[in-house]
Amino acid sequence: MAQIIFYVLIGLMIFQAIMLVRDVVTHRDDLGPGNWLISGIIGFIADFADTIGIGSFALTTMMLNITKQNNDDRKLPGILNVGHAIPVLTEAVIFVTVIKVDALTLVSLILAAIVGSWFGSKFVTKLSETAVQKWIGWALLITAVLMLLRQTEVIALLGKGNTAMGLTGAKLVVGIIGNFLFGALMTVGVGLYAPCMAMVYMLGMTPLAAFPIMMCSCAGLQPVASINFIREKAYSRKIALAITIGGIPGVIIASQFLMNLDISMVTYLVIVIIFYTGIQYILKSRKTATA
Repeated sequence: MAQIIFYVLIGLMIFQAIMLVRDVVTHRDDLGPGNWLISGIIGFIADFADTIGIGSFALTTMMLNITKQNNDDRKLPGILNVGHAIPVLTEAVIFVTVIKVDALTLVSLILAAIVGSWFGSKFVTKLSETAVQKWIGWALLITAVLMLLRQTEVIALLGKGNTAMGLTGAKLVVGIIGNFLFGALMTVGVGLYAPCMAMVYMLGMTPLAAFPIMMCSCAGLQPVASINFIREKAYSRKIALAITIGGIPGVIIASQFLMNLDISMVTYLVIVIIFYTGIQYILKSRKTATA
């Protein structure tokens, strides 16, 4: 099954590359604003961070604003989805090949996230953005504390480091429901990475298992989203292509860095990411409430 996913990811990567290159060549006299080198560096940094689980969208947005690469915020969602699609697919290909997660678990959670995002676009977007951000933020903070206590064995009840590469029975059902919700929440701006990491760990799986699950989940979404952004010309071609070109080596280097870390260090890295993300969501909820 993992091999089938691998070929599907390669197919999506080729599809995305053809769409992007054809559009850039067709409109080579209208590539939009931006600097090739600066945008490429942004792609490298953002996708390096994405590969180790931090995420790329917020970081890319911040760097584009600081460097004044993009002059039209309406094209930002298109830049993010189109520009990072191939690097994210590269992440998924690497991790689905190297980290052997149980096939049933992997496929079930990926499909749950994709279906969740479809339902989310119809129903979840009606929820209060402030409330969602606040409760997800606090949930992530609590999870990070529990993970730290578990990792340091302060609470014996939580046991030692996790080693499972798959879920069965009730845990698999919980994982499917959880990733369905995370996929839905992506439509209101709640990233899937940190919640997925937290859930996988709390269900007893090794933190490394979260990487192919969360990356394949997002890899299945972005090329589909890119179709409309490219068709509607709702992105900056130069910035998106430069981010793609810079992002691919960022992914490859970061994946080697992550794979060479001791599993205990990976766990602490995941805890830090989840804690940081939780704080960011709480701060965003307060900013949204006062806006």
